[in-house]
Amino acid sequence: MSRTNTAHGRTRSAVDGGANRWVVLVVLCVSLLLVALDATILHVAVPSLTEDLRPSSTALLWIVDAYPLVCASLLILFGTLGDRVGRRRILLLGYALFGIASAVAALATEPAVLIGARALLGVGGAMIMPATLSILRTVFPDRRERATAIGIWTATAAIGAATGPVLGGFLVENYWWGSVFLINIPLMALILPLGRRLLPESRGATDGPWDVLGALMAAAGVLLCVLGVKHVGAGGSLLSLTTAGPLSTGIALLVLFVRRQKRRPHPLIDLRLFSRAAFTTSVGCIVIGMLALVGLELIAVQYLQLVLGLSPLETGLRLLPLTFAAMAAGATGSYTLRKVGPRRMVGWGFVLTAAAVLLLTLMGQHDRPLLLTVGFVLLGFGLQTTLFSAYESMLSEAPQHSAGGAAAIGETSYQLGAGMGIALLGSVMNAAYAPGLASVPGVPAEASRAAANSLGEAYKVADQLGGTAGEALHQAARHSFVTGLHVTLCVSAALLLVGALMARRLPEIMECPVDPEAAFDEREAQRTRPAPEGPDRGAELRATTEPTGSAGSPETAPTAPAELPGLSGRPGPAEAPGSSERPGPSVLPGVPEVPGAAERPGSPGAVEPRVPATREAIEPAGSGRPAH
Repeated sequence: MSRTNTAHGRTRSAVDGGANRWVVLVVLCVSLLLVALDATILHVAVPSLTEDLRPSSTALLWIVDAYPLVCASLLILFGTLGDRVGRRRILLLGYALFGIASAVAALATEPAVLIGARALLGVGGAMIMPATLSILRTVFPDRRERATAIGIWTATAAIGAATGPVLGGFLVENYWWGSVFLINIPLMALILPLGRRLLPESRGATDGPWDVLGALMAAAGVLLCVLGVKHVGAGGSLLSLTTAGPLSTGIALLVLFVRRQKRRPHPLIDLRLFSRAAFTTSVGCIVIGMLALVGLELIAVQYLQLVLGLSPLETGLRLLPLTFAAMAAGATGSYTLRKVGPRRMVGWGFVLTAAAVLLLTLMGQHDRPLLLTVGFVLLGFGLQTTLFSAYESMLSEAPQHSAGGAAAIGETSYQLGAGMGIALLGSVMNAAYAPGLASVPGVPAEASRAAANSLGEAYKVADQLGGTAGEALHQAARHSFVTGLHVTLCVSAALLLVGALMARRLPEIMECPVDPEAAFDEREAQRTRPAPEGPDRGAELRATTEPTGSAGSPETAPTAPAELPGLSGRPGPAEAPGSSERPGPSVLPGVPEVPGAAERPGSPGAVEPRVPATREAIEPAGSGRPAH
């Protein structure tokens, strides 16, 4: 009981001691914007960077990949560490490290220094990303307000990812490649003192020691899996040592990590979360959504630059409709979720995205701006709708004490989906593109094999050949790329429709329990209880929960809310032995007693703990609203 009360007290003090929660949301969104921006802003600077530093092909690959690889692998480690030592503390350390690493990267004169700086940026990003989501979960206890906050949060991530190429193109064309890192420094210098002053501190459950070995196993497992997936995306064989080795080792480590968590009395990750269909389905939907988004964005950038011949800045501007549509989806997401529910919102979001992808198959070798704009608008709105609802459902299924672990799972799914999208859709693209260059008239076989690696390589080979053969290779490569693009879009649409079918396992309506902690614990207790033996189970429960020597019959005696199993400070009589004891407070502040609250849901006269559309019943102190 002491553990739960302590966690609850920390939650309330975290909310009470901070500033207005909407100001906190602004700080968190600026943090996320910088992390998302840094994930894509370097892409357009690669040619300038290569000319200046002259890295080898392997070094260039690590310059680009060090950030997402390190970030993805450390999300679980820092997410669960924040639950133990304080999420605000981890976030502020992430700010400082991100600023320092940005300065080192901007001033790097050697490829090895830049790789190390990008890895440090990944560490800082891994500290920032799950902390922002878990603090958001803490300062917005009401699900309706939290849905609005998550809509803004996910829209910010989309803005950062889509704005990166535009801002990067502008900086590279007007300054030098290091300027894409320098913009982080003044923003971090501003947000670090603001975060220290405004952000509330919060922690989760602190029972038992932190599982250092388990955290390292998870980090190594995710790192090796993402590394193997990236090798596949770069065209490596699935059976090669450089691909199969990391993949098999990573999967083995993650399996051992799961088995270790099941055995430990105080695990890093509460695996009970995955027994909830809504949580597992939401994670799967995030993976599929990111798989489609990142893979399609990468191919779209190549199409705009190499087929249509647009500059990096023009390419970024062409992608802006996707960003604006994502912003609109995030802004309206909370209202839509309340009206249609998670199941329909995620399902129809996937369907709309699939329709947008199929519309883009009408793209050819000539520019069609209106078609691209309509397709990108539908794509951005549909995918953002899906990701918003999936994130909201996932976070609402997790209790506050494990918010950091749940946020880390969501962010890891995000990164894995992005890596798998590049690998899977990139492999499909290569498989559909290469056959068209096998027998081009007048082109030697060796030149055809080199041109089959990528469209950019094909253009270089065509320029070297020159004459009629070079022109033929150039035209064949463009035609093959567009053909491969159409095949890839069809495969992506099929995956999105699979996601729409998965969404059928999500709840039909948006449920808003009075106390999310107690609701989670009560659901777990119900899941582990034996089935009722008698028809009048409610009467049996009332009889067993009545105090000894109390006057009145079980039908008329009032039952205090403290006697509800899963909400009291001691286990109820019907709870299964060995069930997790996470009791909530005996009296919910500001919430009137509900008659019959001790009755089991589903029994005659049972009252389910739900609140109406108002939020004052659980309004945190210090928010500016009087409690009722």
